Amino acid sequence: SAGRRSQLLKGLPATSTVEENSAAGVAVYNFNVTVSLASEGVAILPTIVNSNPLTEAFDIELKGGLEFRVITTGNPVLDYETMPKSFDLQIFVEDTTGRTDLNILTIQVTDKNEHPVFRGNMAIQTVTIHVLERRPPERIYQVDAADPENAKLKYSLLPATAPFSISESGAIFSTKEFDYEKDPHCYFLNVTVTDPDGLNSTRTVNINIININDESPYFTTKQRIYRIPEEQSPGTIVANITAKDPDDEDSPSRLFYSIQSSDRHFSINPATGVLQVTRRIDRDALPLRLHPNISLMVRVEDGPSSGRASEMEITIVIDDVNDNPPECNPSAFRKEVNENTAPGTFLVDLRNYCKDIDADPSNNQFIFTGLSGFGSNNFALESTVSGRLVMTGTIDLESPANPGVEVYTLTVRVQDIAHPNYSSKYPFYISFDNIIYIYIRIKPVNEFFPVFNNLPYVFSVSEITKVGSSIGRVHATDKDWPPNVITYSIVAGAGTRDYTNIFWISPTKGDVKILARLDYETTQKHIFTVQASDQEKSTTASVTVNVLEVNDEEPVCSPNFFSLQIPVNLAVGTNINGFRIECQDRDSDPRSFRYFINEGNENSHFAFSPSAGSNTSHLILASRFDYESGLDTNWIYSLCVHITDDNLVSARDKTTHLIKTGTVTLSIRVIPNPTTATTTTPGFTVVTRRENLYSPSAWYVPFAVTLGAVLLLGLLAHLGLLLLPCLRCTPLINAPEKKKPKKEVVVTMTKLNTVFDGEARDPVTGRMYEFNTRSGARRWKKSNEPLQPMLAMQVMSSATENSGQGVDGAEAPSKKEPSEKRKELTAATKSAAKPSAGQSETVGQAGLRLQKKKEEPEDGGLSSPA
Repeated sequence: SAGRRSQLLKGLPATSTVEENSAAGVAVYNFNVTVSLASEGVAILPTIVNSNPLTEAFDIELKGGLEFRVITTGNPVLDYETMPKSFDLQIFVEDTTGRTDLNILTIQVTDKNEHPVFRGNMAIQTVTIHVLERRPPERIYQVDAADPENAKLKYSLLPATAPFSISESGAIFSTKEFDYEKDPHCYFLNVTVTDPDGLNSTRTVNINIININDESPYFTTKQRIYRIPEEQSPGTIVANITAKDPDDEDSPSRLFYSIQSSDRHFSINPATGVLQVTRRIDRDALPLRLHPNISLMVRVEDGPSSGRASEMEITIVIDDVNDNPPECNPSAFRKEVNENTAPGTFLVDLRNYCKDIDADPSNNQFIFTGLSGFGSNNFALESTVSGRLVMTGTIDLESPANPGVEVYTLTVRVQDIAHPNYSSKYPFYISFDNIIYIYIRIKPVNEFFPVFNNLPYVFSVSEITKVGSSIGRVHATDKDWPPNVITYSIVAGAGTRDYTNIFWISPTKGDVKILARLDYETTQKHIFTVQASDQEKSTTASVTVNVLEVNDEEPVCSPNFFSLQIPVNLAVGTNINGFRIECQDRDSDPRSFRYFINEGNENSHFAFSPSAGSNTSHLILASRFDYESGLDTNWIYSLCVHITDDNLVSARDKTTHLIKTGTVTLSIRVIPNPTTATTTTPGFTVVTRRENLYSPSAWYVPFAVTLGAVLLLGLLAHLGLLLLPCLRCTPLINAPEKKKPKKEVVVTMTKLNTVFDGEARDPVTGRMYEFNTRSGARRWKKSNEPLQPMLAMQVMSSATENSGQGVDGAEAPSKKEPSEKRKELTAATKSAAKPSAGQSETVGQAGLRLQKKKEEPEDGGLSSPA
């Protein structure tokens, strides 16, 4: 039935044997499969379903029909010595009816005499043994071999002539000391191991002799001295140093080259030994200029470090080339030469400033050639070698051949005598010549004196020409080139008694100007000396200034102020008090005066006779006074009398002719019904007024004055407080016992004339003013008024009556004093009290004012002056 176990495997169970080391596919055992008639065949082929011990060394294959066999697979190879000696294989089969069978096949492994085998490296590869030369005989390798049957093995080496041997234990020995340079470098040995039955195995051993560094390298280059020119470019090959190492025999030596000296001009290729330039080599610079030889110690080694080495000294001689052009420092020269320098004068030695730094004398020689440039015909080189420049022509700036040439630009070429070789040092050097520039500046010499042109100098100037006006010009020239700056000055004769200088000259233009008013009446001609100077040389010339007369002087009359008293009933035509005026004019004829009363002549009571044509005229009463009818009301007349100097000038010329006017002031008092015919000279009081002008530069003056006034007021107040009790007790004036008749006091004033002896211009307004050099008093100056001489000051005391009684008991003048004398004194005093009509008070001039007559009580006596 299905699933039943049946005897399907015929010949099993069974036992079989197989030799060790059998190859794959070796038949181990054959068996058959028996199936029933009902079966259609084998459903499951015989299969090894298990083994003991477990292995895959066996398999079943169909031999034919229902016949099968067990074979070796070779995996693993059966080994009697190392694997189990027996294997139980369980074989299973099943037919198509479901019957199965399972039986065991026991396979015993049988021992076989095998070849000896090598172990270790020799079992898998060819062993290479390295032996150092110079080593004494010694064991160099141990062969590891075994016999599967553990039999004793025998070792042998071939070829027998090789200097090696093998011991019974398989140790290989060298039999000599090898020399790499003489002996073969490699040996091939066949090592054979044999078992007692004669089975053997053979392996090859490769023995290499290792070369050791036992020889020093040596130089094969024999040359020791090399010559190269200077200025070789970096990389230039100087020498190829070669050496050989005996250890290398014929093979290329692996050597290392180096330079042991400290020189940095050269380097050597460490692998090839090529010696080359590494930096600039300048034969003309120190130390090569003195010692042109460079010594190098070249070293060769057969190893990069701690190898065997040899050294060799080589010398490199640096040859000089003409690689430097001559150079001049400075390359430009500037010389100054006086224009009057004589031909043949030495100027400069160019060789002192030029040099060629080439070391070899044959390369550092140079010459000077090619003198050229504007005006070079005036100069020459003594020789091409010397370089001395001399002057051969004239360089006078005033010479027509050299019209104002102040600078000569010369060029000189300096060049090498030897053939130049600059390309190594100056690859772009085009011109091999250096150019020297010489700038010769011609220094002017002051050879000529200035010369005045258009002589003589005579200028005619009106005496009224304004101060600061130009009256003419002087001009001088100088033949020197370039033209010198001429400076003009006045050196003599430009002053007067009152002024140090009345003329001024422009230092640069020569314009002559006046500094003070000219006065024909004082000086008709001025002669002074001017000088033209070019800072070194000077010339003088005389200048004449003729002063042209102009009517610029006013008539001056005496007296110019007077007080008169006349009775109201004075007869017409009477010369009033015998008064007359006398006039003078420094630039007019006495007949040129005209007299007329300009102001104050009410009802034309007064007139002058003669009215023109004389320098003397009398004051007369022209018409009677009429107070009764009321025609006249004024009892005091102030007459302003004008005196002009145009009497001789025609009416046609008066429009252009300069006319001057003098002024006289008269004060006339009309006395109604006089009771006495006695004429007394009235008393007068002098009133002086002074003005101080403030100067910004004298700020301390008002400060000091104010401070002094404050202190003075304080002192006066203190004294007043001290004297106040005394004043209350004592009467100031004793009353008179009887009344006295009224006394008339005529107050007159005296003009205190200040002499203004200096003139200056106000910097703010530009107006001229006069000043006193002692007191500092100032006044504005009229353009047509010359400085006035000092007038005598007259001070007259007040007259008293015949009784001689007064407040102070002063005696009155005698009645017998002549009336004419009293009139003249009174007229002189009054004439000085009031300025001329039309004139304003000037700066610094004493102001004068007429004081009114003051009446006093009859019993009070004569009052003191105001």
